[in-house]
Order: sequence, then C-alpha cells, then structure tokens
Amino acid sequence: MAACAGLVACSSFNGASTSIAGLITPYKVDVVQGNFVSKEQAAAVKPGMTRAQVRDILGTPLLVSVFHADRWDYVFTFSRQGIAPQSRRVTVFFDGDALLRVQADELPSEAEFVASLDSGRKLGKVPVLEMTAEQLAQTAAVPKKDEPKSLPPFPASYPPLEPAAR
Repeated sequence: MAACAGLVACSSFNGASTSIAGLITPYKVDVVQGNFVSKEQAAAVKPGMTRAQVRDILGTPLLVSVFHADRWDYVFTFSRQGIAPQSRRVTVFFDGDALLRVQADELPSEAEFVASLDSGRKLGKVPVLEMTAEQLAQTAAVPKKDEPKSLPPFPASYPPLEPAAR
C-alpha cells in the first residue's frame, strides 16, 4: 500500500518538477581566454618597431607558430551566460625583427571593454585610486631599505649522502 502511494506521489511530482525546472537555470561561469588588446594598444604599435617593443605594448602573443616565424596572433574570447560570446583577433606581421603591419578586428577601447564586463551587480562604492600631490610627496620621501646582504659562498664539497661502508 505504501509503495503504491509512493509511486502515485512520484508521478504527480514529476509533472510539477518540469515546470519548476523551466524556471531555474544553472549558473554558468564567465570564460575569458586569450589576450585582450585594446584600440589604444593597437594604435601605439607602429611599423618598424622591434619584436621586444611590440611585446612590451601588446603582451606575449597567444600563438607563435614555428611554421610562421614572422607572425604573432593575439586571440581573445569572452563568454558570459545570456550574452553573445565576444571574439577578437589581432595578427602582427614582422620582417625579420621589424614590425611590418598589424591586421585586427574591430577593437574596443579600454573603457568600452570594462563597461562590457559589468554584470549589473551592485558592489558598493568604488574607492578613488588616485594619490594627491601631498601623498605622492610623502611616498617619495620614504627612504629605501638597504640592499640585502649576499649569501656566503657555497662549500667546495658536500658530505656524502650515505655513510661509508665499513
């Protein structure tokens, strides 16, 4: 008798659970992959710059191919629940060590990108991240710590790891 009541309860609950399941969606994690390159960074890169200068501005490339030694690829993807995924690509071409050209998708400015990251949550008041001239002067007046002393030299030989056989 109890088994029959349990089966009847399960079948009636099953119909209600499908309507509840339609209201509840699982949380999906934001996925950020690759190197974000802003419009300002791309504008700062000029033909003729060395590879080191380009790396200083754009960062380490995501893809460097052995077969295409004169090409670096910066790929960026951002996936968030409920929003279409963002995908951008910047390709940098070199002639030896000198930058030849840059090929890029439409890039957002840093401010536009930061605004796109806003998930709508209210996190409270954001503190001001600027120092006054007075605070900056106080920081500059702080004496630097003495350099750490060097370590003593390594010994010429080490004791054996195992005792000598007798």
